Amino acid sequence: MPTVYAALRDRLLVCTSDDTDATAWTTTPRLEGHDLECVAASPAEPDRAFVGTFEDGLFRSRPTDSDEHASEFERLETDFVSDAVMSLAISPHDPDVVYAGTEPSRVYRSTDGGDSWTHLPGLTDLPSEDEWYFPPRPHTHHVRWLEVDPFDPERLYVGVEAGAFVLSTDGGETWRERPDGSRRDNHTLATHADREGRVYTAAGDGYAESDDGGESWSRPHDGLEHTYCWGLATDPGDQDSVIVSSAHGASSAHTADSADSYVYPRTDGDPWERLDDCGLPMGDGVVRAVFETTDEDGVVYAVNNKGLFVSEDFGGRWERLDIDWDEGLETQAPRGLAVLDT
Repeated sequence: MPTVYAALRDRLLVCTSDDTDATAWTTTPRLEGHDLECVAASPAEPDRAFVGTFEDGLFRSRPTDSDEHASEFERLETDFVSDAVMSLAISPHDPDVVYAGTEPSRVYRSTDGGDSWTHLPGLTDLPSEDEWYFPPRPHTHHVRWLEVDPFDPERLYVGVEAGAFVLSTDGGETWRERPDGSRRDNHTLATHADREGRVYTAAGDGYAESDDGGESWSRPHDGLEHTYCWGLATDPGDQDSVIVSSAHGASSAHTADSADSYVYPRTDGDPWERLDDCGLPMGDGVVRAVFETTDEDGVVYAVNNKGLFVSEDFGGRWERLDIDWDEGLETQAPRGLAVLDT
């Protein structure tokens, strides 16, 4: 029975399917009125999810004894540099190891499931830090994405928006920035459980991938007509199948009134090919999609301002899930997606 956490700008939608009818969904809103930025959950701890907000810090779910279909969320006490929690990652090696990225750019780690946190220093001591800035708030910058390598629990990948791709090979004790070919405006990073060394990025300055753990990067763009990339997912059953959402720029990606975004899959090193007439809204009025997968081969979920969708052939055909989706959500650019197939 899948559970989908869709982080919108002003609420979290917790969507659960019926045990006996996979087409029947219950939608429970949580954290209404908060300014959400990210969400993370692990199948190893299916009763626990984390949500980062821009002004109210970090929340963690807790099971309830009521008849509600979704857990309640409680705000965690942290000593983060700010209450702007922009990114979260749960280690695939240990679900109690959780990373959080903030604005201004800092990285924190918990080894007890979020009860306590340690600052991993040194990120803002990197030489290029004075070149980092986030255009809507140019006086600052933030950690937009965190990713833990599935083959090495000490290897951590960090996307700073905007300024640098940063990696650590020692669990955040030291940092290395801007390896050859890396992108500067990384939005979403991904790895693959079946391919050691493979790292993918969807960035404002294009798509790129690495085969040596982020040490060097290539930029395959053939067929990619829109290069302001945001959403990214890889097929769990095929390390060479990738899907991205992209637009010509930030306003056409994030702002519903001027949105004009598209989705591109790529397989086996072939050129990107824009999806068309596939059941997933794209184009005029549609903001960039956010993607998520489970361990099931070929299955990928997407959320944009038109709803929540699923594909069972990794993007060829999409079906809209029957969840509660009011008109106000059509003006929002989703912030994150987490899916647990429990």
